[in-house]
Amino acid sequence: MDSGAIRRRLALGMAVLAASGALALVAPGSAQAADGSCAGRKVKSLPFATGTVQVFRSNGYVCAVTVPENPGARRTMSVSVQARGNRPVVDKGRYTFRAGPVTVHAGHRCVWVKGSVGGGSVSSGWILC
Repeated sequence: MDSGAIRRRLALGMAVLAASGALALVAPGSAQAADGSCAGRKVKSLPFATGTVQVFRSNGYVCAVTVPENPGARRTMSVSVQARGNRPVVDKGRYTFRAGPVTVHAGHRCVWVKGSVGGGSVSSGWILC
């Protein structure tokens, strides 16, 4: 193989690598809403003293995020979604803008959603049955 062929293959490889890098930067949020939360239609808001849990549904999947009343300060937040008969999916940590999104496949089953920000919390009971 001559040096011209090697350079062409190297240039092709670099072009493919650059294109895949550009797609990686563009694609991650494409399946989610503009603010990076959940895909689907908002079906419930669960307000509490220090924030709100927003619940979304799409094609048998239920997704939830916890949003603080006053974002910006780092504090303990959590969100969990449990389809009846399954274990809960939980996101808990010290965040500034939101906890989640967490998504479960619920099908036609009820779900239990919980969320907290600092000392405030909410628990839905079985909903979306």
